Amino acid sequence: MSLHAELTEESRARLHAQQRNSTISSIIIAVLVIVLIALILGWIFIKPLIKETPTIVTYQSNVVEEEQVDQKRVKTSTQKKPASPASQMAKTIVANTASPTSIPVPTVDVSTPTMDFGSSDDFGSSWGEVAETGFGNIPATMKKRCSKADRLARLQETGGTPQCEDAVVKALNFLKSTQKSNGSWAGGYSPSKPTAMTGLALLAYLGHCETPTSKDYGDTVLRAITYLVDVGMKNNGRLTLNPTESHWPYEHAIATYALGEAATFCKQGNINVPNLFEVTQKAGQIIIDNQHRKTGGWDYLYDTEGKRGGDLSVAAWQIQALKACYHTGLEYKGLTRAANRGIDYTMSMHCDDGGFAYAKANEKSHGDGYRTMTGGGVLCLQMWNKSSSSQARQGLKYIEKNSKFDYDTKYSDLYGHYYEAQAAINRGGETWRKYNAMVRDEILQAQLPDGSWPPPSSKDKDQRAVAGALQKNSNPHYRTCLLTLTLEVYYRFLPGTGVHAK
Repeated sequence: MSLHAELTEESRARLHAQQRNSTISSIIIAVLVIVLIALILGWIFIKPLIKETPTIVTYQSNVVEEEQVDQKRVKTSTQKKPASPASQMAKTIVANTASPTSIPVPTVDVSTPTMDFGSSDDFGSSWGEVAETGFGNIPATMKKRCSKADRLARLQETGGTPQCEDAVVKALNFLKSTQKSNGSWAGGYSPSKPTAMTGLALLAYLGHCETPTSKDYGDTVLRAITYLVDVGMKNNGRLTLNPTESHWPYEHAIATYALGEAATFCKQGNINVPNLFEVTQKAGQIIIDNQHRKTGGWDYLYDTEGKRGGDLSVAAWQIQALKACYHTGLEYKGLTRAANRGIDYTMSMHCDDGGFAYAKANEKSHGDGYRTMTGGGVLCLQMWNKSSSSQARQGLKYIEKNSKFDYDTKYSDLYGHYYEAQAAINRGGETWRKYNAMVRDEILQAQLPDGSWPPPSSKDKDQRAVAGALQKNSNPHYRTCLLTLTLEVYYRFLPGTGVHAK
């Protein structure tokens, strides 16, 4: 006898479904196991063939750190000029100084900057946004000087010509040929003020974005920086060879201004010039600590209590230097307060006729009565965010109405026009168009074939100049520096107000 279980159609269908599901699951599991085994084997055998890319560390500008670097000494018997920076390679820069104080060899620790910067900005405290360049975080007001293409574009936008750029290059070549073996330049009434003259020359190179890594002028710039740092190291931050001479605050402020700009460029390019930051910090603090207690100005010998209370010519260099120090990001005690007091002092020099006085508001001006420090007063206000003040606006109207420039007449105040050019281009618009038309071609036509400028030939006793005798009697260095900086105004700083002028 046999037993038979009779399955219904419904039961048979469920059985077939279970068999199919079981088969599919088995196949999926088998495939997954094979894939997992393949991945494991691939990782084991392929990993050694993969070349890992090293992590690139970028420089963070807003973090100030003390780096421990092995510092070498400069041997005076070694003469080496920096080569053109090779792409993606670190460089060592050698200073060729004859100074008694040995300065360690600075080094460049990161990839070479491209020098190709981005958009512009106004005067102020803002920093750039182009982090991939070595100088990406320099103040935006400095950026457009750092690319030849940008410089030429700025020249076209602001009323300059290619001849302006040619004249600047000729002037920089002249300065290069006249630099002393210790990195300094002489000038003025006597060769005893090399710190001021070296500061002016360094500002002219930095105004063209020439740094210690520059192909054509790197050695010149490095030796200038090293000379000023050396003076500061030997004099506890004082940038003068003679601190008993009454005019040494001029020297100190001009040199501090130059070191401040140099420190900003070197910091953002990660160019290590030993003791640069230390001297720049000490020099800036000297300016802050020696402001006149009552007036807020600065005086000869850094007299802080005298009745004279200072003058705007001395004060203007201190105020420019403080702005450069501010951009370095170094620590200064009381910088903001000193700058504010300095601006208040500048405003106190404003006169009823719209100009700015030399030492006392509404005083009778020398020469033909023109207030030659008006440009200096306006520029100081612009640099510290007071360009919209009534004093600045009235000062610009005074310049537009009364300023004159003719190289071989009494209207050849190179010192006054150093300031007025910057004040006018920062204003822009019709003010700059008129001013540019007045000075540009006069400066270009007066330049000598060697790149320098001759003394103005006027013998007029009413010379319209704060430092008329200086610009006449000094060697060509002083005049060449002032006029180079004046021609660099098209791109050295960017306009903060107004419109582009052509």
